[in-house]
Amino acid sequence: MSEIFDEQSRTNLVSYRIERADETLREALLLAKEGYYNAAFNRLYYACFYATLALLVKNGIPTPTHAGVKTMLGLHFVSKGSLEKEYGKTFSRLFEIWHSGDYDDFVYCDKEMAEEYIPLAEAFIQRIKELLEENK
Repeated sequence: MSEIFDEQSRTNLVSYRIERADETLREALLLAKEGYYNAAFNRLYYACFYATLALLVKNGIPTPTHAGVKTMLGLHFVSKGSLEKEYGKTFSRLFEIWHSGDYDDFVYCDKEMAEEYIPLAEAFIQRIKELLEENK
């Protein structure tokens, strides 16, 4: 993501990332419905990750890593008050669950976790969309 974009390319990439966020959220919902909770959390995290990438791209903030995305979200949006702390906490917690689920052994997500985090992820993505609209 270190490339320099012209305004049209940036706009197209932001739109693409939001489409990916929406699609990936739908994947998470299907996986959770079928009881594949670890996979659902992977997709929940990625849905929020793609939305966050859209926000960062829109604002010309490059970052090549997942940890960098989390850090830049906190630094440029949460700490400055344009994104409420609750959303920063949601993204950080999904990052932790994703990382643990993908890289640690014996990690199990369950229905109760999904019921808690699906609405939080949906709200996070909606809030990112609002921020993108505010900055048009």
